Amino acid sequence: MNTPVRVVLVDDHAVIRAGLQQLLAGTDDIVVVGTAANGAEALEVVRELKPDVVLMDLQMPGVDGVAATRNIRAEHLGVDVLVLTSFSDSERIVAALDAGAVGYLLKDADPEDVLQGIRAVSRGESPIHPRAARALLGVRAGSPQVQLTAREREVLTLVREGLANKQIARRLDISERTVKAHLTSAFARIGVSDRTQAALWAERNGL
Repeated sequence: MNTPVRVVLVDDHAVIRAGLQQLLAGTDDIVVVGTAANGAEALEVVRELKPDVVLMDLQMPGVDGVAATRNIRAEHLGVDVLVLTSFSDSERIVAALDAGAVGYLLKDADPEDVLQGIRAVSRGESPIHPRAARALLGVRAGSPQVQLTAREREVLTLVREGLANKQIARRLDISERTVKAHLTSAFARIGVSDRTQAALWAERNGL
């Protein structure tokens, strides 16, 4: 049998943590190994338990989810962060992905979508809620010039140079899954669907 995906839940609302625990307890391939009520506590729990995936809220007292994600990724613990939040504005989405989150889900998603999102992250994929993806596209549509984060520009430049995700990860000292998350975000904002189109866009726009 495959080893279950080990998950830590981070949310400042106890009722949401309890609901997520109940949801995940109904599966055979996902197990909750710990919980945290804020970003500072999350880092301590992740250090101790080294889960596969952290399901991360963004709006929390003290250390918020973006800062917690950045701190977790900075310690190179081999843990992937999947955001689960109520906010679908482009600023928060960009901030979370730039901090190192590999996926972005919304709390009004169907329970099955949350389960599939965790499984997708464990497979190396980068799930993004359709409304969050539309918000990223809205940034592109509402501005005469695409606004990419510094990291997205770096990743697209290396895609133009023909580097694979693993090579990009090594060059930038980030995980391959983080590279995929940045590409997912960048593809949505520049309006392309594959690496070839992205490379052509990067060349046309002087990256």
